[in-house]
Amino acid sequence: MIPFLVLITLAILLGGLGWAWQIFPRRMLVLWAIFPAVMSIGLILGPTFIPWLIGFDLLLLAALTIDLATLPSRKWFACERQMGRIASLQKPHPVLLTISNRSRQPIDVSVRDDVPDECDATPEQLAVRLPPQSRSRIRYELSAHRRGAFRMEAVYLRVTSRLGLWQRMLRFPVENALHVYPDMRQMHEYALLARTDRLSLLGVRRARRIGQDNEFERLRDYTLDDNYKHIDWRSTARRGKLTVKDFQVNQSQRVLFLIDCGRMMTNTAQGISLLDHALNAALMLSYVALRKGDSVGLLCFADEIQRYVPPRGGINQMNQLLHASFDRFPRLVESRYDQAFMYLNSHCRKRSLVILLTNIIDEMNASQVEQYLTSLVGRHLPLAVLLRDHSIFDVAATVPTDEPSLYRAAAANEIITWRRSVLTDLERQGVLALDVFPEQMTAQLVNRYLEIKARHLL
Repeated sequence: MIPFLVLITLAILLGGLGWAWQIFPRRMLVLWAIFPAVMSIGLILGPTFIPWLIGFDLLLLAALTIDLATLPSRKWFACERQMGRIASLQKPHPVLLTISNRSRQPIDVSVRDDVPDECDATPEQLAVRLPPQSRSRIRYELSAHRRGAFRMEAVYLRVTSRLGLWQRMLRFPVENALHVYPDMRQMHEYALLARTDRLSLLGVRRARRIGQDNEFERLRDYTLDDNYKHIDWRSTARRGKLTVKDFQVNQSQRVLFLIDCGRMMTNTAQGISLLDHALNAALMLSYVALRKGDSVGLLCFADEIQRYVPPRGGINQMNQLLHASFDRFPRLVESRYDQAFMYLNSHCRKRSLVILLTNIIDEMNASQVEQYLTSLVGRHLPLAVLLRDHSIFDVAATVPTDEPSLYRAAAANEIITWRRSVLTDLERQGVLALDVFPEQMTAQLVNRYLEIKARHLL
């Protein structure tokens, strides 16, 4: 009976330590506790072994108590976090943690940050040795796989006792807000490559302008596609290399994005939803269009109008578009195209390039896209951007090896043929169309916009 009471007492003590002070035994303590259990087998030799067993138990208890007293205290530490408030989707975001050791002895600690479930930390846990009376900085990278607003509320430290029998979990409140936006670094990359005339690295083609735009934009190096009439001979003589003048359209035009946030955009590609790909491409093209002096607007819709940003120009419009789109998520609802296009007709009366980013998977969805986009022809310039599904196109491209794979390939090819007929019908009725894979959409959409500008279609 007494051994059971001892075990119950120890369990209550360990539970109290864990609940009140966040102190827990380590694996080493469990291994040490095996020795008294093994020595208790000696009781079969007679009562003369009891004093030895009790002496060993007392010695072990004294070692556990002394080692428990060596656990670092909470007041020995301080934690700080430095990070940017805005992060890009699926892009590494640096975080800097500063851990202070106020004691007079070196301490080994394990650090884990309060990372949201929608984010991944690399590495997840950091081990660092803190010298006495020092501050150590450790850095890790955060990668978010979902847009939105998140809060990081604490930094967690795990410290161990001198003999390694006990461990304590310490929580230090450190609050930071994290807003995850669509991929914005592509905009900085575009600006850098545009300044050095290397946009081809992003897949952006230079569109030759039809007609003459006489508003000077910049000077740049001559290429084989340039008209020799645009060579600036004075700059050429000064620089010692052929230099041409670039001209830009001298009137501001309007671009309006209609982004479907319904069930058609819930599929994923490369780890993020089709809606995320659509927002990345829309924001990239918005940046390009705003740099060229155009006005850009945004309309997000599903079963209702979710967000509307009127078309405006200027660099501040980019911030409006970012704030309007970063917390939009796809929903498993049927999109109301009728409401979206009625809202468009009542709020956007001037001629605009209307870009619908969506997906089609059935006849009903395709008929609505065709019906409402063709109704814009003449008043606006509609462009339908339809996202491809890799699972369908990959199956259609495989060589069948058995009867089930043959049926799957035939069904996939039938769907692809149907999509092509939808695109053909749209183009026949005056709607521009772009059928692309999600990860290739950004460059192709920018190219189509530049082509429209060059051909003066808007």
